[in-house]
Amino acid sequence: MKLYHGSTFIVKKPNLELLKNKTDFGKGFYTTTNIEQAKKWVEIKKKRLLDQGHLPNIEKYINVYEYTENENLNILDFKEATEEWLKFVFMNRLSNELVHEYDIVKGPVANDNLYRVLLRYEDGVYTIEETIRRLKTYLLADQISFHTKNALNCLKYIETIKVED
Repeated sequence: MKLYHGSTFIVKKPNLELLKNKTDFGKGFYTTTNIEQAKKWVEIKKKRLLDQGHLPNIEKYINVYEYTENENLNILDFKEATEEWLKFVFMNRLSNELVHEYDIVKGPVANDNLYRVLLRYEDGVYTIEETIRRLKTYLLADQISFHTKNALNCLKYIETIKVED
């Protein structure tokens, strides 16, 4: 299976030590089967760097990998936005540590457009059922996150595509 990772640099060999916490599925290397989602991610990363005062000549790349699943790994697969998925995303977004023992997690992206709904859930305005109902009105792209070195061994770097403005 072909996977894409949007970044402001070429990533031939992902390094778990360089990744950040408080993400949907916890600290990990995030990929998607949807190249358009990878392009959205790289645009978000570039904007964050510009907001931090970086110079505007930031390059944008889509790194492409071949993924071969290893059945010996501990994999969690959310087929859609469910109550379990929502609780898992919130648990990870609130923690500075990896709060699960999965090698790989697959599921929908809780992208920035959904945060109004998620924040209303967090504030207690929406019930879990109402939140899930509202989330299902969005077309959710997928993400596959790799959380261990053994998981990263399932990825084979293929190429990098430069994204032009």
